[in-house]
Amino acid sequence: MKITRVTTTSLRYRREKPMADALNFIPERQSLLVHVDTDEGIAGVGEAACFGGPIDSTRTVIESELAPLVIGEEATAIERIWSKMFHRSMQHGRRGVLLAAMSGIDIALWDIKGKALHVPIYEVLGTYQTCLPAYASGGFYMDGQSPEALADEAQSYVESGFQGVKIKVGRNPSVPLNPLKVIGDGFCFHTFNQDMDRVRSVRDRIGSGVQLMVDANSGWNVGTALRALRILSELDVTWLEEPLFPEDVTGSARLVSSGLVPIAGYETVQSRFGFADLVKAGAVDIVQPDVTWSGGITECRRIAALASCHNLACAPHSFGSAIALAANAHLLASLPNGLILEVDQTPNALRDDLLEQPIRPNPDGTVTVPSGPGLGVRLNEDTIARYRVPAT
Repeated sequence: MKITRVTTTSLRYRREKPMADALNFIPERQSLLVHVDTDEGIAGVGEAACFGGPIDSTRTVIESELAPLVIGEEATAIERIWSKMFHRSMQHGRRGVLLAAMSGIDIALWDIKGKALHVPIYEVLGTYQTCLPAYASGGFYMDGQSPEALADEAQSYVESGFQGVKIKVGRNPSVPLNPLKVIGDGFCFHTFNQDMDRVRSVRDRIGSGVQLMVDANSGWNVGTALRALRILSELDVTWLEEPLFPEDVTGSARLVSSGLVPIAGYETVQSRFGFADLVKAGAVDIVQPDVTWSGGITECRRIAALASCHNLACAPHSFGSAIALAANAHLLASLPNGLILEVDQTPNALRDDLLEQPIRPNPDGTVTVPSGPGLGVRLNEDTIARYRVPAT
């Protein structure tokens, strides 16, 4: 079964109200779907992360650089194809856009393999669990949103069944070295103390029986993060995510050694080599690769195995379309050290309307992994037509 074609679909959903995390202003959501066709008529779909830059950059790498490398290859020879893409691009990029582009193709190949074998991807990988614990990911900065309104948002997730909630912190240009001094536009700037009030408000509202995760999206330095950890420890925060720049491995290790709150991350680190640096330095308690960003299902399995050698849990990052959610769910379902699934709750039609049968949390807040062949999902063509962005 040979690969005959690799194409992409760019999608964009414009939000009614913009939002932000610590460093990024988010007025819209975009997704880049990757389609791989074969000579036996079996086709696969994946998603390539396109955070932080033009979607056309990732699309061009896929269609102009990687597609010629994989066309003609045996579609089920996934390890061979991954290695070919990685090594042939060595002088062009080992991380960044290149790894994200590879990720989309890799996911599509796993979709093909599952369909060829008539089983879901998690079964091909080796099933560990099919009903996943999950948490609601939200709590972004919104213009005019008070701590009480943020608490209302978090409470709505608990009322829908989730037993865990994640909110954002770190949009603090007054913190030393915070990049918002250069890249910020004044949207929803907060002080450190205001951020801590946000966390307190949510904890008071949801109570002590619900997990509370806090994500700083690399907005702090070591001193600020240590100050936060002392407060977050008193608030029984489950983890602090991405407190520092991902390159500050030594600093993150200092936070872990404090023992105050587990440190999770770093989604912006890519490949097993990047995560090896974190793990060997003792810089994380929980690893968070993303199959659309870190090298696909193939590489994220290696990252999870690396973590397991150090008795660390894996909680995949997932903040894309419904394809990203499905692919990360299949990965997590195969991991003995898998912890919990991130389920983005911010308004996004590319998540809620992209599939003929959307992936919805169960009443108890868990998520059942799609059990059909491959990813186990079918795209809603009406949604694709509505949100498709013409290639430039």
